[in-house]
Amino acid sequence: MKLSKFIYKIYAPKIALAHCDIPCGIYTIEPAITAAKTVIKMTQKLKDLNPPKNNENKQEVLEFLTSVSRFTATKEEHAQKCKQELLILWTDFFKEHHLNMFPDLHNIFWKATKLCSKVKQEVSLENARELEKIVNEIAEIFHKANN
Repeated sequence: MKLSKFIYKIYAPKIALAHCDIPCGIYTIEPAITAAKTVIKMTQKLKDLNPPKNNENKQEVLEFLTSVSRFTATKEEHAQKCKQELLILWTDFFKEHHLNMFPDLHNIFWKATKLCSKVKQEVSLENARELEKIVNEIAEIFHKANN
């Protein structure tokens, strides 16, 4: 028992900081930024779609429905990815001492993650752009916290 205490004192475990269970220490805001931009792009594509003029043309209807479903699925997938990436930063990267530097940190992340859910529910360019804006704000905070 004395030997293990001696080893523990010499080689005490260090606190690991990482975005995953393996302490790689790699954090980045880039996936959230890309995901937010993808949400905007897919929302715009959905808004630009025109339903077929002739509902009798089965091929045109199928192509339209396929486009709607693909753009929607991609929009929702990237909104969820954005949310996951933000949650990793919020819960794993940012620490208590960052709250002194950025007192509104929790509120900003809360708004951003709520917007991720909202853009999945709606086809709103306004909300998609608001998501990109708040993700860019978080990116600025992240970069300041890293320096």
